[in-house]
Amino acid sequence: MEKHDGRDAGQARTGDPRDPWYDALASGWGELDGTGAPAPVAPPRAAPERIATAADIYLEVQRSAAFQEVRGRYRRFVVPGVALFFTWYVAYVVTATTAPGLMARPVAGAVNVAMLAGLGQFLTTFLLTWAYARHARLRRDHAALDLRWAVFEQKREQDQRRVLQQREHDQRVEQEQARGSER
Repeated sequence: MEKHDGRDAGQARTGDPRDPWYDALASGWGELDGTGAPAPVAPPRAAPERIATAADIYLEVQRSAAFQEVRGRYRRFVVPGVALFFTWYVAYVVTATTAPGLMARPVAGAVNVAMLAGLGQFLTTFLLTWAYARHARLRRDHAALDLRWAVFEQKREQDQRRVLQQREHDQRVEQEQARGSER
């Protein structure tokens, strides 16, 4: 026989981590359970049902047609509104810096074009805010609330499933402990 490290090639190297079978014990093949008796063979467990995470729920909602419609309504209002307001603001600033004579032109008494345009900035800010709130209330809030309730419902169902699975797991552990203490 061929010799390695002073041992026969067929001789077992118990406890040697270089042994490819060192930590590959097969359940129920002679291991002891700590009392000196052979350990029982554990039946294979079924893979637990995958529960959707909160991220899965939100991604599902994000892909839904209802969510896309709400986002579309938002964009159709906000993009033109911002573009118009920004254009109006830039026109006011550019005119104030490039045409001071025009801005200084009196309109009524001590009120000039620059003062009216500045007050117009405040007025359009308030009008845009009012229009946005109205648009949201009439065109988006109801659909967004429906989506929110759908998400809450899915999350509630997910939490209930998780609690049931935890209870089942705890019962299995208690049963296994009870079987182990009977021996």
